[in-house]
Amino acid sequence: MKVVLGFGSNLGRRFETLQGALDTLFDAPGLEFVRASPVYETDPVGGPAGQKPYLNAIVIAETTLEPHTLLERALGVENAFGRVRKERWGPRTLDIDLIVVGDVVCDDPELTLPHPRAHERAFVLAPWFDADPEGVVPGHGSVSVLLAGLDRQGVRLRDDLKLQRPD
Repeated sequence: MKVVLGFGSNLGRRFETLQGALDTLFDAPGLEFVRASPVYETDPVGGPAGQKPYLNAIVIAETTLEPHTLLERALGVENAFGRVRKERWGPRTLDIDLIVVGDVVCDDPELTLPHPRAHERAFVLAPWFDADPEGVVPGHGSVSVLLAGLDRQGVRLRDDLKLQRPD
C-alpha cells in the first residue's frame, strides 16, 4: 500500500530531527521509502501562542504493514526523538502523522484515516503536491485542487534544506 506520512518539528535541531526520524522510521522491514518532499518552514496552526515555526515535509512510501502497526512504529520514533505530549497542538520535537494509508478509511480512538485535517492544511498539501502531484485525499479529492483553494501564507519553501534518502 502507498502511505503518505507528514513530518514536522518546531523544537530543537528541527532539520536534524526530521532527517534522523526519517532514517529511524525506515530502519526496519515493512516500509519502503519512495521519495520525500522539499522541506517547508511554516507558521504554527492552532495551539498556544508564541510557538516557533515548524519545519514540515511529506514522505511517500510503500508498506506491507497494517495501519495500526505503522502508527505504533511512528509513535516509537517520536518517543525516541523526545516527543512529549502535554497539550494539543503544542510545540514538539517531532510529529509524524499518518496522512493516508492506501485507501483505508478508519475512525477509531487511536487512528483516523485519512488524517482528519490534512485536506484543509497548506503545510501538508504544499509539500505533498511537490512529492506527488497526482495525490488524492480519500473522500476529499485531489491534492492539487484542495491546495488551490487554500491560503498559502505562512508556508515557505526552504530550498536550502533537503531530506536525504534513509540510510
